[in-house]
This record gives sequence, structure tokens and C-alpha cells, in this order.
Amino acid sequence: MPFVHNVDAAPAYWWLDILWVVLVKGEDTGGRYSLMHETLPKGSGAPPHKHTWSDEHFFMLEGEITFLVGEEIKVGRAGEFVWVPRNTRHAFRVDSETAVFLNGYTPAGLELAVMECAMPAPTRTIPPKGATPPPNMSDEQYRRYGMDNLPGPNPLAPVAAPDGGSAHARAE
Repeated sequence: MPFVHNVDAAPAYWWLDILWVVLVKGEDTGGRYSLMHETLPKGSGAPPHKHTWSDEHFFMLEGEITFLVGEEIKVGRAGEFVWVPRNTRHAFRVDSETAVFLNGYTPAGLELAVMECAMPAPTRTIPPKGATPPPNMSDEQYRRYGMDNLPGPNPLAPVAAPDGGSAHARAE
């Protein structure tokens, strides 16, 4: 059935220090597609993982994010589209003060993980640091949502800077 959903009225959640708005659920599309509008603070992101049965895409609306896709590291900015085929190792890290993107899955499914693990957002803002549930998904949940965390180093993790602070590995 046709539908129209609005980012200001769709269900919103706080999880992993991110505001997630579920614009399109799998139940809206017969399981074929889902789409989330995400607002993220600097430094947030996801470590290397893959989706075993969904292709994923990001359409950058605001900010700058460093993406790892396969073995390539690329920077995404407003107006750019990033495609991640299923079973492809990927990760990302927000480099600007904030970032906003549309995040879609074909077929749908990851939105169910957000709806299960996140807390309903009391406001449509980035949650205060540490206010959201921890990312403690069980192995069964990872399988249920078609995800695999990948062991090994995260090339997007902060590295120690020469002055004792932290810096991010960067490449374009």
C-alpha cells in the first residue's frame, strides 16, 4: 500500500548516542526495504561489521563521515551516496560536530534491531552522551538481524596523537 511518512512524526529512538527516526519499516514494504533518518554526534559510528542478507546505503544530508567499505577508506559529505553490498566489511566514524544521513536496507530488517534495543526518544535531538542503552546485542540478535561483527583492528578508531591526545586515522 502507498504511504507517506514524515521525519517529524515517525517513531524516534535514542541508541548508541544517536537519534534514529524510523521512516520506513519492513512492514510498510512487504519486507523489501527500510529507511532511517539518523542524527549523530562527532566521534560516533560503527566498528567493522557486515550485513549478511541486506545491502545498505547512506545518503549524506549534513556533515562529514569517514567510511570504511571493504578495504577502502572514503570521506562522505552532504549530497554524497555510499552503497555497501551485503557481506561487505564496513564501518564509519563522524568527523564533523554532527552529521545527518538517510540509512536504508534492502531487504528490511535492521530497523527492528533499533526498535528492540533502543529507547523511545523523549526529544528529537541527539541524546546526551551516555544516556542511551549500551550496544549489548546477543549473538542470537546479531543473527536475527543479519549482522556479523568482525574481529580485528578498526582502522577508523581513534589513535594516540604525538601530544598525548587523540587523533583519527584519515584517508580519502
